[in-house]
Amino acid sequence: MQHLPILPILIPMLAALLMLLPPLSKSIDRHRLFSIVSMVLLLITSTYLLLVSHNQGTQLYILGGWEPPFGISLVADRLSTMMVLLTSALGLGALIYATAGDDKEGMYFHPLFMFQIMGVNGAFLTGDLFNLFVFFEVLLIASYSLLIHGGGKQKTKANVHYVILNLVASSVFLFALGILYGTVGSLNIADMASKVRLLGEHEQALAKSGGLLLLVVFGLKAAILPLNFWLPKTYAAASAPVAALFAIMTKVGIYSILRVNNVIFGVDAGPLASIAIPWLWPMGILTIVIGAVGVLASPSLRLTTANLVIVSVGTLILTIAMQREAATAAGLYYMIHSTLITGALFLIADLVSKQRGKSEDRYVVARKMPHNTPIGIAFFFAALTVVGLPPLSGFLGKVLILQSAEGATEMSWVWGFVLLASVASLIAISRAGTTLFWRYSKTSSSNSINNSDPIHPLKVMAVVLLLLTSPLLVIFGDPVIEFTRAAASQLHDTSQTVDALLQHNQIKGAQ
Repeated sequence: MQHLPILPILIPMLAALLMLLPPLSKSIDRHRLFSIVSMVLLLITSTYLLLVSHNQGTQLYILGGWEPPFGISLVADRLSTMMVLLTSALGLGALIYATAGDDKEGMYFHPLFMFQIMGVNGAFLTGDLFNLFVFFEVLLIASYSLLIHGGGKQKTKANVHYVILNLVASSVFLFALGILYGTVGSLNIADMASKVRLLGEHEQALAKSGGLLLLVVFGLKAAILPLNFWLPKTYAAASAPVAALFAIMTKVGIYSILRVNNVIFGVDAGPLASIAIPWLWPMGILTIVIGAVGVLASPSLRLTTANLVIVSVGTLILTIAMQREAATAAGLYYMIHSTLITGALFLIADLVSKQRGKSEDRYVVARKMPHNTPIGIAFFFAALTVVGLPPLSGFLGKVLILQSAEGATEMSWVWGFVLLASVASLIAISRAGTTLFWRYSKTSSSNSINNSDPIHPLKVMAVVLLLLTSPLLVIFGDPVIEFTRAAASQLHDTSQTVDALLQHNQIKGAQ
């Protein structure tokens, strides 16, 4: 129990290291078995950690005995444990799909996959901005290798752009941390929240510049306009399981904006309160618009799915900009739904691509897919969910977001652009479905079965597992919504975060 908060980081880290050593290093089958077992163990651990944090309160874990704000601290509250559980569920689905053959396209897929999971979980659990930077670098280094895994001109080109942009973002991140540390005197998030309101006028100007630089960095990670141009081609170029896992990557940026904007620069930050909000409204709206345009203009299912990720990012930014517990809770529910379903869509796009030969998943007339019916059913189910049609989780998530808007002005912006994006997504998804599953060349349909391999059962299992989360989010809607509301309440109440740190220090001092 004492070491529970660090296990979501230790499990994938140790799994990755062990797979690099004999006797696991030379066997792909052992890699597969060990990875699946590790991910199942991580999923169980993440679920238990979420229940503990929900029922017993925030769990603090101090590494090496160095007390905060100077030491490395992990904070397992409702929001961070929810994101860790989401990562585990998505990672398990992507990993199962990869074990059907995609992991053999290059070397060290499974260790890299585990290092990626480790970095993402660390970013969610850390209570310190500098260690957020460290875990960002861990997940980015792993993602560089996963993106180019298997090689190819398209992957290499996308990876070069991706690496350069993130190196620039990492440099800006360090500048921001230096400015904030020089003015506040700490990088521990809870400690900064208690000190930032006490800054003098000149220090406030520096702290504001550091906070806005962080917004630029997190905006690039989350793919917010105008920093989103890298995402569609990068995600489309990645292999299917990697693209599915990357669905959580933008949510790391969203999570960071949520954490910094609500805790450090929240409503209790005095003159520095809500410094990002004037920027988040136009950025969120324009991100939805550019994502919707991208969805309509996409020539393939993978690019359509990548642009749907951008639409979801813009929608989440609007929930942050509303600065209301109800909006944050709705955004958290929508985040769970959008991450899992877009992950499933990337996998479905790969199935379509493998079945259509040289036409792949492009919206052109091609041969009829040998397994047209099962893939079509999976696509139809995912389409209903991602567009937001009832009775699935996409509909419930968007209804919660629309209900959270208050006032005529706010409702006009939120309702207008969220519904506009839904209509654009419906049009694009309808075009994709009719082109891929109903329009085909009759001359080649008779030979299509002989020219295509059967679908691997593990790929079917992975898609089904991710798609099943949508009806489960509706069936268990009450407890899930109750949890997201509790997580939003805890996030907006800065005093809870600060008090947890102070109580821990008092207990240690008494001992």
